[in-house]
Amino acid sequence: MLIRNKPSWHISHAEVTPEPVYLARRQFMAGTLATATALMLPASLLAEEKGLRSLSAAPNPDYSTAETKTPFSDVTRYNNFYEFGTGKGDPARYAHEMQVEPWFVSVEGECARPGRYNLADLINEAALEERVYRLRCVEAWSMVIPWVGVPLASLIEKFEPAPSARYVYFETLHDPAQMRGQRGRFSTIEWPYREGLRMDEAVHPLTFVAVGLYGRVLPNQNGAPLRLVVPWKYGFKSIKSIVRIRFQAERPKTTWEQMAPHEYGFYANVNPHVDHPRWSQRRERRLPSGLLSPNWMDTRLFNGYEAEVAHLYAGMNLAEHY
Repeated sequence: MLIRNKPSWHISHAEVTPEPVYLARRQFMAGTLATATALMLPASLLAEEKGLRSLSAAPNPDYSTAETKTPFSDVTRYNNFYEFGTGKGDPARYAHEMQVEPWFVSVEGECARPGRYNLADLINEAALEERVYRLRCVEAWSMVIPWVGVPLASLIEKFEPAPSARYVYFETLHDPAQMRGQRGRFSTIEWPYREGLRMDEAVHPLTFVAVGLYGRVLPNQNGAPLRLVVPWKYGFKSIKSIVRIRFQAERPKTTWEQMAPHEYGFYANVNPHVDHPRWSQRRERRLPSGLLSPNWMDTRLFNGYEAEVAHLYAGMNLAEHY
């Protein structure tokens, strides 16, 4: 059930500046990584981006921030998606090799309706809404993205999880033939990519399943055709290209938690008071950003969504349960 309360960061949708205005205001800074990446993109990819199918979505101002949106070009050309390579521009270069139609999601575990579902059976386009969320990467850069999708709670309700299901596990597509990063001999990741949420986090009204952004079908490099968006957590929790959902009693082991547990915990809540062992989390670089104008800003606890989600972690030591 969608809860339409008005959070502390509520704004009118009319206050959100249209995409063309922001695109016109964007300044290309010589030497920036984002600009360099864009210049190296093949013309075929640029044409593909322009040809993405539009999605009809009802704006939801109750779950949107008034902050300046990151331009579409930056959102789609500066990504972490190691299945296609470790460079920020690799997903934009190679993700077109992944086929997203047809797409099936296996639902498993402690629920009344397990099965293999076609994407069209999971997402009703008539129910799509747009939400403008902040995205904070653990690497200390951030974006503001207008996602299109549905609340995760609406999907979970379809599967009727059992009371014993305390966690929700997610898995990304594992297909080295289509995802060149998975077939690299020197990859340190044990594929497939795995993530998980506590059930109360999963059904929280802010937790979102995206199938698009900027009113268009989700580009492959951004996690097409189905990705998770959890705006108060670091970006690596928002797993992309989901093919498996499992309801379970025990806490799942997640990919980055398994690889480097001293650096990446299960919760991954944005917290400026808990530094990464190798860098500070007190500030973030909001994209687009250049060498001469790096656009640094202070990071907020829970990425600015503290009033909405802090109660989920009442009594927990956030430095211990990072």
